[in-house]
Amino acid sequence: MTDDVRNIVLGVIAAGVSATLGWFTRSYLWRRRLRRKQAFFGLPENSECLLVVNRDPGTDGAVHRHDVFALLELSSIVKDCSAHVQILTHDVGRQGYGEHAEFCVGGPGSNRRTAAHLATLLPGVRINTDPEPGEDRAAFQLGPERYRLETGVAEYVLLARLTGSQDSRPVFLFCGQRAIANQAATRYLARNHEKLARKHRAHSFVLLLKVVNSQAYGPDVVEVIGDVTRTAQTPPPPAPDPATD
Repeated sequence: MTDDVRNIVLGVIAAGVSATLGWFTRSYLWRRRLRRKQAFFGLPENSECLLVVNRDPGTDGAVHRHDVFALLELSSIVKDCSAHVQILTHDVGRQGYGEHAEFCVGGPGSNRRTAAHLATLLPGVRINTDPEPGEDRAAFQLGPERYRLETGVAEYVLLARLTGSQDSRPVFLFCGQRAIANQAATRYLARNHEKLARKHRAHSFVLLLKVVNSQAYGPDVVEVIGDVTRTAQTPPPPAPDPATD
């Protein structure tokens, strides 16, 4: 075997070894990212999850188109995790939480299950569900702070990952003042789940987001107002008893 042939053979072998190592490395990194994603969403392979759909209160039981887009975002996450989804309307989802991962779309005015989760898991959140027009319609109350809806200009949404215990599957809430805010929260989660998983790991969190100028930008421009987990999970102080005054 001449030196030229030997060099060619060695080059081919080296290239093959490098390609094999590269493939194994990429495969390992991909699987590790997938496992982290599955752990964050509580969606191990072939598991079941619940997708709880709200109803647009302004229509005859229809789902708002922005909520449909939100459901598509969530369905893509479930598919990426190789899990299966069961879709339930909010008024038939009568079961506990923690056995399956759950994605709950809509505020308490359009989703009874969201209302139940808020009362049970986030007692520090108050949301005005009065359908009558007024400056406080759909307003969020978190501690002393109030966040009012400015349609098309500033719309708020709570994005929450909640767990009842260490071994329970998480509940994700997308609780917006309008349907476009629900979609904005699901899109934000889909784009930032890796960063959120690194920061919060398997713990509960509640983020308050603001959708900026949706009449021009749709659900794409989102500002993080802050992490309101502690406030949302702390029950408000009891109202004073008038009889003791």
